[in-house]
Amino acid sequence: MAFPGFSSQAVEWLRDLVVNNDRDWFNAHKPIYEMEVKQPLLQLVDALNHHLAATLPEYYLDDVSKAPFRIYRDTRFSKNKQPYKTHVSAAFPRRGVVEKASGLYVQIAASGVGIAGGSYMPEPDSLRAIRQRIVDEYDTFEKLVKDKKLKKLMGEMQGESLQRAPKGFPPDHSGEAWLRRKQFYYWVELDPALLTSAKLEKEISKHFEAVAPITLFLDDATLQARKANARISQFLR
Repeated sequence: MAFPGFSSQAVEWLRDLVVNNDRDWFNAHKPIYEMEVKQPLLQLVDALNHHLAATLPEYYLDDVSKAPFRIYRDTRFSKNKQPYKTHVSAAFPRRGVVEKASGLYVQIAASGVGIAGGSYMPEPDSLRAIRQRIVDEYDTFEKLVKDKKLKKLMGEMQGESLQRAPKGFPPDHSGEAWLRRKQFYYWVELDPALLTSAKLEKEISKHFEAVAPITLFLDDATLQARKANARISQFLR
């Protein structure tokens, strides 16, 4: 069944959490969170997962219960001691890639719907593999990032960059600016009116499809690096 959208009560709860971010308020209103926010989020993830099975099987989840992130913040090393995130979210990683902040991502907040794709915090081996693939297949990469549908729906690629080409990569390469990047991701925020709309699932899926080709390019580089490292480890045992 198609996801009907979140209830107005869910949006109100998320809005109230912004100004009542403490354990007493959360515990008193936890039943609303469980019924109106947490369970509907899992239903949305399940609906999106069915769509991915048909259109982007590389991001299909065998167990949708693993997609949502916890609403509880890790405050141990943060100056911000608020115990809860003011949004709920879920990720669809590339099958075979176990890496933080990689793949497709959706975020639900009172302020709107956030959608992301790409590689937000690639680990050193993954970052090296992504850069090498850009060198080896630059024409393909350039075509992907210039795609009109991608730019229309997701905007420009975002992320931090080095000031000069990384060690081991050609400083005179046509894609030198891309090789300096430490992050390769897209992020867009959609109208909060979508939260309670039956169009929500369709809009998220449409944006996933737009950002998927470049995300696959990045994630597949990581996947190949993982496989290569696994083969090397076997010989070293």
